[in-house]
Amino acid sequence: MSIHSARLSALRDELQRRGLDGFAVPLTDEHMSEYVGAYAQRLAWLTGFEGSAGSAVVLADRAAIFTDGRYTIQVREQVSADDWAYVGVPATSVAAWLADHAPAGGRIGYDPWLHTRAWVREVEAALADTGAVLVPVESNPIDAIWSDQPAPSPAPLAVQDERHAGVGSAAKRAEIGDWLAARGADAVVLAALDSIAWTLNIRGGDVDHTPVALSYAIVHADGATDLFVAPEKLTEAVRQHLGNSVRLHPRDGFAAALGGFAGRTVVADPNGAVAAIFDALEAGGARVMPARDPVILAKAIKNPVEVAGHRAASARDGAALTRFLHWVATAAQDGSQTELSAAARLLAFREETGLLLDTSFSTISATGPHGAIPHYHVTEESNARIEPGQLLLIDSGGQYADGTTDVTRVMPIGAPTAEMRDRFTRVLKGHIAIATAIFPDGTMGGQIDAFARRPLWEAGLDFAHGTGHGIGAYLAVHEGPQRIAAPNYPGGQALEPLREGMLLSNEPGYYKAGEYGIRIENLVRIERRAIAGGDPDRIMLGFETLTYAPIERDLIDPALLTPTELSWLNAYHAKVTEIIGPQLDGEVKAWLLGKCSPVG
Repeated sequence: MSIHSARLSALRDELQRRGLDGFAVPLTDEHMSEYVGAYAQRLAWLTGFEGSAGSAVVLADRAAIFTDGRYTIQVREQVSADDWAYVGVPATSVAAWLADHAPAGGRIGYDPWLHTRAWVREVEAALADTGAVLVPVESNPIDAIWSDQPAPSPAPLAVQDERHAGVGSAAKRAEIGDWLAARGADAVVLAALDSIAWTLNIRGGDVDHTPVALSYAIVHADGATDLFVAPEKLTEAVRQHLGNSVRLHPRDGFAAALGGFAGRTVVADPNGAVAAIFDALEAGGARVMPARDPVILAKAIKNPVEVAGHRAASARDGAALTRFLHWVATAAQDGSQTELSAAARLLAFREETGLLLDTSFSTISATGPHGAIPHYHVTEESNARIEPGQLLLIDSGGQYADGTTDVTRVMPIGAPTAEMRDRFTRVLKGHIAIATAIFPDGTMGGQIDAFARRPLWEAGLDFAHGTGHGIGAYLAVHEGPQRIAAPNYPGGQALEPLREGMLLSNEPGYYKAGEYGIRIENLVRIERRAIAGGDPDRIMLGFETLTYAPIERDLIDPALLTPTELSWLNAYHAKVTEIIGPQLDGEVKAWLLGKCSPVG
C-alpha cells in the first residue's frame, strides 16, 4: 500500500470514529488563501497533489479529487487512480458530485474554518434530496492523523516602510473607517492576509513566496484596529510602527472576540471570511453585513509610489531574467542542464541583485512535455533533462520590497519546428492584442479576454486558463478583484470593471499535451488614454507594459504578424534595450542587442 493510500485509509477510520460518512478537503487555510503555509497543506498530504488549486471529497466507498483544466495532466501524474476519481471543474462541482454519490441519510463533515458560507449553502441544497446532511467539525480530522504536521510558521512581522507603501497605515485605516460610517456599520473583519498586511503596512513570512503573517484584524469606524497575531511575531519595531491605535491580541483569541459585538453591525466578506466567522458573529448577537472587504479594491489600485517601485523592481528583475535567457542560449543547448538546474541558475541571477527577498511563487521550469502542464511544479522525481528539439518554458517572479514580479518566457533548445514557430507567433499576436487594447472605463476583464484567443481560435486552438490576473505590491502574486478571463476558464467570470492604476498580467498560451507548452507573460498597468477626435466625455483606458525582457525572435514567424504587430514588437524590444541594456555588459549585452534588433 502506498503512503497516500495508507493516509486515505487512516482518514476513513477517523471519520468512522467520529460518526461521519464523508469529509470535504479544500486546498486553503482559515483565510481562504490561494497559497498556504505548510501546516495547511492537507490536500497535498492526503492525495499527493501539488497543484495550487483543487479540492477533494472522501466517502467510505469512494473518493474524488477536483481540479480545473490547468491540472488535468498533473493530477493524473501525482494522484493514484486506484484511490481517487478525477473530476473536472467547473464542468461539475463538489456539491453536484455529492448529490450523486453521498449515501442516503449520510453525515458529510466539513471544517467551517476552511469553507465559505456560500459553499456550505450550496452543498446543503445539493444534499437536500438525498437525505444526507452537512456537519461542521470542531477539529479537522486530517490534523488528528497527520502525526508530523508542521506547526504554523514562527516568522516575525516586519514593517513595510512608507517609502515603499506610499500611504501610511493610519490614513488607510481612516479611509476604512469612513467606508464603514457611510454604511452605518461599526466594524469590519479583515480575514484575508494580504488585506491585513496592506492596511497595516506590515509584512510577514508565514506563507512561502507571499510576505504575509497569519493574523486577523477588526477595523472599527474610528479607524482603531484590533490585530490578532501570535505575540512572538511582534518585534519592538513593529509595535512602535503599529502604535496605540492598533490593539494587539493573541491570534487564538480571535474566535472569542467575534462574540463581543452584540447589537452592533459588523461587515464580513462572504467570499473571504469563512463560515465559522459568520457563525461566531451571529451567535454573539452581531448584525452581520455581508460586503466585499473594503481593502480589496483600494489595494488593487496602485498609488504612484507603488507604481514607481514596481517599475524599479521590473527593470532589475528583467536584467536578471535576461542574463538567464543568455545562459539558456549559450549553456543549456547541449543536454547538460535540467529543469532544476535552470531554476537554480535563474534564482542565482535574481539573488545577485542583492535585493531579492523571495521568489513570488515556485518557479515553473518546464521542458518538453512538462511545458504542456500550465502550473507544472518540478521536483527531484519529475526533474527532466533539457534536450535539443524541445521548448523550455520558464514562468517565474521575484519578491522585492518595492515590487512583485511575474514573467514567462519560452526558449528553443536547438532549432524549433515550423509548428512551434506558428503556435508561438499566434500566442504573441494574442499578447500584442491585449497590450494594445483600448477600451472604455468600466470595461470588464472578461470582455477583452477573447482578444488574446482570436489568433489561436482562427487555427482551431485555445488555452485552458485565464489571460490575466492582478498582482500585489510586494504582496500576493495573484491578487483580485481584477482579472482577464472568460467564464469557462479558471477564475470564472471576470466581472470586475477595469480601473486606472490596476496591475494585471498579460499571459496567453498554447499547450500541446505530451510535446510542449508556450506562454508569453508581461505585467501591465491600466492607464488613461487620450484619443484624438474621440468623445471628450468618455474616459478611455489602455495598458502600459511594465515587464521588459527579450521575446525569443527565433520562435517568431514574421509572416504571421501584421505591420502593426511588427511595429509593437520592435518598439517593445527597443524599450527592452533602453531599460535593460545599461544594466548589462560584454557578451550578455551584445546578445541582448542582437535579440532585440528589428524583426521583419
